[in-house]
Amino acid sequence: MQCRICGNQKNNQEYEAQEMLFGYRDVFLYFQCSMCDCLQIEKFPPDISKYYSDGYYSYKLNSKLNIIERLVKNLRNEYAVFNRGIIGKLLYAKYPAIEYRALAHLPIKKDYNILDVGGGAGIFLHSLRGIGFKNLLGIDPFNEKDFEYGNGLRIQKKNIHEVQGKWDVIMFHHSLEHIHEQEKTLKIAFDLLKPGGYCIIRVPTVSSYAWKHYGMKWVQIDAPRHYYLHSIKSIEILSGKTNFELNNVIYDSTAFQFWGSDQYLKNIPLNDPHSYLRNPKNSLFSKKDISGFSKHAKELNAAKLGDQAVFYLKKLVK
Repeated sequence: MQCRICGNQKNNQEYEAQEMLFGYRDVFLYFQCSMCDCLQIEKFPPDISKYYSDGYYSYKLNSKLNIIERLVKNLRNEYAVFNRGIIGKLLYAKYPAIEYRALAHLPIKKDYNILDVGGGAGIFLHSLRGIGFKNLLGIDPFNEKDFEYGNGLRIQKKNIHEVQGKWDVIMFHHSLEHIHEQEKTLKIAFDLLKPGGYCIIRVPTVSSYAWKHYGMKWVQIDAPRHYYLHSIKSIEILSGKTNFELNNVIYDSTAFQFWGSDQYLKNIPLNDPHSYLRNPKNSLFSKKDISGFSKHAKELNAAKLGDQAVFYLKKLVK
């Protein structure tokens, strides 16, 4: 197989992966490029809709929070994005939300035009709207239809090539790995950005301890939804091909890499009644286990070996 990122065809290693989110256990072939290390699916499934059922996590939005819960969430998210607010800092320490923290590494403003690609129901943008961001748009081709929330947030059923306008920030929060055409997609993102704008890519990475330790039982392979599991090198190549400058890389892996993968080693899907995701008290893991996993994840992030990272691609001003 020829690598879709760097074009290499030599000595690429083939692997088998099972669908284990829903527990279908369908088998899919992947290969890892011997040059850029990107792990990628060999053939795109002809019908991927089966693997994005109503139970898929990105399509769930809890809109029934009471006033106090909404206030607590907003204080935490305000701190996560802007590093301000003592109460928010305390709340974040107890209830971290790493996806919002990804914005803290940018000179972000609430009047920025922000596009979120592949965000499902718009959970992330809905929370940004809650802390005062106004110019937001979410797109996802897997949504059933366009819809708009009561707070004015719009989520549209479309691909990035159908988007118009100019944007300060374009985000791919664990969505780029689901997209067929990597280079074409980032070229479109580049054209949509204003000069000096940023493209944020949060993805699992094979440049990690988890990939080396768990191999094809690594939970974030997520076959067949994840078409690409990038390495640092493959992201560098992709950003260069699309005229971006890779400005920064921040690792933000969590305990999930351990408990999810350990479950797969024992043939327990994520949506199984015995999964930590569904029923922590009925799972394999104690609170002490999870605490240990979280500590290990922080250590791996500091060592640049976490299993997911945020890549900041900048469109330079000419």
